[in-house]
Amino acid sequence: MLISAEVLRTHLDYSAWASKRLVDALEPLSSGELWRDFGTADKSVVGTLVHTFAADRIWMARVEGNVPARFTDPAQDMHVHVLRDEWPKVYDLWKQWAANLTGEGAHQLLTYQNLKGDSFQTPIWQVVLHVVNHGTHHRGQVAGFLRSMGHTPPVLDLIAYYRQLAM
Repeated sequence: MLISAEVLRTHLDYSAWASKRLVDALEPLSSGELWRDFGTADKSVVGTLVHTFAADRIWMARVEGNVPARFTDPAQDMHVHVLRDEWPKVYDLWKQWAANLTGEGAHQLLTYQNLKGDSFQTPIWQVVLHVVNHGTHHRGQVAGFLRSMGHTPPVLDLIAYYRQLAM
């Protein structure tokens, strides 16, 4: 599959846009709503978003050639202020990294280890699209959590982002 570096940059920017919109939508939620256990793997609104933030951070470290020792530190990460203040910094790192990405670079193989120590090689473009898709999946979960509690989540659709770019 042939995919351009510009498409990857656009989709990373979309992910940052959608995540910020969703984190901003947490402002009116009570502590009980933020931490309500929905019976999913990451349990709550905060848990699900922290999982996504941690994954974005790990994949960023991998593309930079660093091997993170663990997925997340709940004592440090499980706070809305961390999502609000630190997640954008991770997206800024992605943006800086992607600014230098070329079409050829998008198709190079990334060699990395998962957290179990298993080694893999994956084309960069697949890694980037995985990061974006993973975020979309979990943002969708959180949007569903918000709806189930009577809140209207922000519009997070990719087409809405494309429309905003066209303005």
